[in-house]
Amino acid sequence: MSDPAAPAVLTAVSGQRLDQFVSAELPQYSRSRIQEWIKAGRVLVDGVARKASHELRGGEQIAVQPAQLTPLHATPEEIPLTVLYEDAAVVVIDKPAGMVVHAGAGVSSGTLTNALLHRFETLSTAGGDERPGIVHRLDKETSGVIVIAKTDPAHQALAQQFASREVEKIYLAMVEGRMAAATGTITKPIARDPHHRTRMTTRVPTGSTALTQWTVRQQLAHHSFLEVKIGTGRTHQIRVHLASIKHPVVGDTLYGAKPAPVLGERFFLHAHRLTFTSPATGERVTVEAPLAPELAHFLETLLISV
Repeated sequence: MSDPAAPAVLTAVSGQRLDQFVSAELPQYSRSRIQEWIKAGRVLVDGVARKASHELRGGEQIAVQPAQLTPLHATPEEIPLTVLYEDAAVVVIDKPAGMVVHAGAGVSSGTLTNALLHRFETLSTAGGDERPGIVHRLDKETSGVIVIAKTDPAHQALAQQFASREVEKIYLAMVEGRMAAATGTITKPIARDPHHRTRMTTRVPTGSTALTQWTVRQQLAHHSFLEVKIGTGRTHQIRVHLASIKHPVVGDTLYGAKPAPVLGERFFLHAHRLTFTSPATGERVTVEAPLAPELAHFLETLLISV
């Protein structure tokens, strides 16, 4: 399809979800964009709008009418930022929960990149127009330390450090239940859940290698406060790994935790400490972000009740 917004008519294959089938047939579009079109009624199965999870029998005619593709391009916005560290090559931000790191399908404003472009004159361009300065990411509802590259050489140097596991990443997490040991390591491979595309899973043997090490900081009556170190940076890694051992992160309902209304929309996961080599100075830098107020209050409440 040379026209990026041209309509398409497909013949369904049985045993697949509607969104999975269309994504496989039209790989030039992201899955999230296709799901938006399905919700908007722009994808019809034999002339009828269906849900993304609709199971195809095979032989149906799938008509896809793409919406106009909106280019993803970050624009400056005046949004407050907490700067933890800065030098000529990098800046380290304490990202609040609820803030998306960069623009994506359905999100074009209020992101960390929008705020960064307003605050700083130049950022690296290696990540593309929609991801200026972004070397790594944090989930929307995860708070804490994130390092941003100001220049392309800095971006390349940091990316190499992440790839070679020279960056030390320490998180703080509150999980449901009491851990059976003081420390532990989880090495289960992680892959996209074939049945729930917003989730990751450890149940697919062909997943990517992942390493998560945890240590109990505080054992509570019905919870465990953990320090978590990750050796890899898979999507939702800490969340899916801890859920896989029956200790989901508090408030993380996507991975089976009970709702935690006191935390609002977020869950109890915080990027606490990041150690890397500054491309500007060649020296090791360690930056810490204190627990977000809502997490500190939740922890204090649990400690009082012990």
